[in-house]
Amino acid sequence: MLLWSIAYPDEYTAFAPASCHLIQCNQIGMCKHVCMKVWTHGGTMKPEANKQFRLVREVVETVVLTVLLFIVISSAVQNYFVDGVSMEPNLHNTERILVDKWSYLFHPPQRGDIIVFAAPPAPSEDYVKRIIALPGDIITIRNTTVIVDGDTLNETYINPARQGNPFAFKQINNIIVPPNDYFVLGDNRAESSDSRDWGFVPRNNIVGRAVLVYWPLGESNDGLLPNVSNVFVNVHQTGVAPSASNSIDTNSLFFVMTPGVFFIYILRRKRKR
Repeated sequence: MLLWSIAYPDEYTAFAPASCHLIQCNQIGMCKHVCMKVWTHGGTMKPEANKQFRLVREVVETVVLTVLLFIVISSAVQNYFVDGVSMEPNLHNTERILVDKWSYLFHPPQRGDIIVFAAPPAPSEDYVKRIIALPGDIITIRNTTVIVDGDTLNETYINPARQGNPFAFKQINNIIVPPNDYFVLGDNRAESSDSRDWGFVPRNNIVGRAVLVYWPLGESNDGLLPNVSNVFVNVHQTGVAPSASNSIDTNSLFFVMTPGVFFIYILRRKRKR
């Protein structure tokens, strides 16, 4: 359907509402195209205004996507300040780390994970330790030797100079880890308050898994924390098959790549316009 309007005394103008071109015709039937975009009934938008509208729209979309990305990341990750040397040599005093709070929604904590949790002896404080035994595991500690489900651990992440057991007077012999509890130790065994001292960590106390050291730069442990699941590859409860050992921590890769995926999506949207 065509809409007609008078352009000049000797001319009339025809245009379709969905068309991008205006057609001018004189009284003897001679017509020509005028390159103008039609936006409303009988009205036009100048190219400059069109560019400004697109720019404002792109800015608004970018801001909205950035805010959504911030909300997603802030709910999935939290930064912490390391205070103390109980995790040397793998975490240093005064370092900043990022903690993944999402992955444990999809799978339970694993042996070897470094976790942040509300400390059982001081619930208002957060501790960082390494998971050694899971619910149902049988744990034995003889001086500095750790045995889980009958397998003596070769803990490659421990510095022999920091090995020790200030709680050797406490007998930990064939103790079964209760349901929903975890047995944790600090990597600096000579200077760590951990499960040898105050017992197990309830699942509800766990905030998340430490995955990344991001500050200060230039330290020996910058970047993703290593996967040490190979230390526990021979550990499995009776009747339970051992989990596969992964040389690449896929959870950490997903955690690091998620922001990049969002930004690539934003860039691709801009290029399509």
